[in-house]
Amino acid sequence: MTLHVAIIGSGPAGIYTAEALVKQADQPVQVDVIERLPTPYGLVRYGVAPDHTSIKSIANYLRKVLELPEVRFLGGVTLGSDVSVDDLLGAYDAVVYCTGAMVDRKLGIPGEDLPGSVAATDFVNWYCGHPDVDPGRFRLDTSEVAVIGVGNVAVDVVRVLAKTSEELRATDVPHEVLQRLGESQVKAIHMIGRRGPEHAKFTLKELRELGELANADVCVRRDEAVVLGGGFPRQVQGNIKVLQEWSDRPPEGRPRRLDVRFWMRPVEILGADRVEGLRLERTRLSEDGRVSGTGEYETLPVGMVLRSVGYQSVPLPGVPFSERTMTVPNEAGRVRDREYVAGWLKRGPTGVIGTNKSDAAETVRTLLADLGDRPPAGSGAIDALFASRGVRPITYAEWLAIETAEAELAQSLNRGQRVKISGLEAMLRACRP
Repeated sequence: MTLHVAIIGSGPAGIYTAEALVKQADQPVQVDVIERLPTPYGLVRYGVAPDHTSIKSIANYLRKVLELPEVRFLGGVTLGSDVSVDDLLGAYDAVVYCTGAMVDRKLGIPGEDLPGSVAATDFVNWYCGHPDVDPGRFRLDTSEVAVIGVGNVAVDVVRVLAKTSEELRATDVPHEVLQRLGESQVKAIHMIGRRGPEHAKFTLKELRELGELANADVCVRRDEAVVLGGGFPRQVQGNIKVLQEWSDRPPEGRPRRLDVRFWMRPVEILGADRVEGLRLERTRLSEDGRVSGTGEYETLPVGMVLRSVGYQSVPLPGVPFSERTMTVPNEAGRVRDREYVAGWLKRGPTGVIGTNKSDAAETVRTLLADLGDRPPAGSGAIDALFASRGVRPITYAEWLAIETAEAELAQSLNRGQRVKISGLEAMLRACRP
């Protein structure tokens, strides 16, 4: 008996789940990977910084899974509008939700909704060519920008802001975006953490890359680099050492300046019709380890604020969701009868890309234990259902046509191996001329 499983989402969690299903030896499985976009790979394509080519090469591994004969890619299909949970349960023996965490957390401070105050995910999606974001979305016409957060995403954002367009020319940044980056008026970038250097979430490798910027001086205030206590893990010790070395280094007069700030928290975004400043309060740790304000304030004259204080998932139509944990409630991946979850939607936005592999394996073990001896429950008639509704999924071959068009675009522009096509309509023209 062959199990037929639908996986919703084609990012690492979804594709690792497909791989775990197909490669287990207990039962033959056919998998349909259903994706809202015409393109697979999720955050590997639309979240990894364009100049991080080694991390983006994970797509080569994921590609091999999509090319397995037991796996089928169905792009351009949206859960809720094109197909419902009941439709999927009628056509498949099981459904696994793997849609990740797609939005930023909010700061919860006055002025956060002013024009110019945006989620870092929107900015990342912009420079990564996500079809949901117009390539004209951002005009970098302010001289100072604040990035709230000290994780790897924040580091990616400030690095892209600090680099010249020529430095990014060989990457896959959409051409319209590259032109906007080339017109950037940004001179000062402030990366702000509300705790000390020992609490920063960026990795040592990402931090050191900031020190290699040719177009920006990296500045750290000596009093903010002071660390109390010891016994930190090696990674944290490395971060502290690098930051303290930078605090002793004078600026060299490069075109841009990156100020890495600690012990500061945003309390208000200032402005009338758009962002005109950011008010910060100096912080300290209370005896119980919580961050508290000191009553000392500082205002930065920024014209843009990018918040990067964590991702969170969004509810799926017809699927249980906890507003407290911002995840789908589950037991080892089990949601309800024949419904499962994997990845960030299951556990929250923790771990690295590879963490999704073991997470997917746990969900697959649960699924197989539940369904191993059951008779098939799905009709297998998903193609007929799509046809009756006029839904025409993007095939894997059509996705490869988008890839080919991006390679040809790069060649025509004399830019690297690939330049991403901007916008859904252009993608559809590339795969269905």
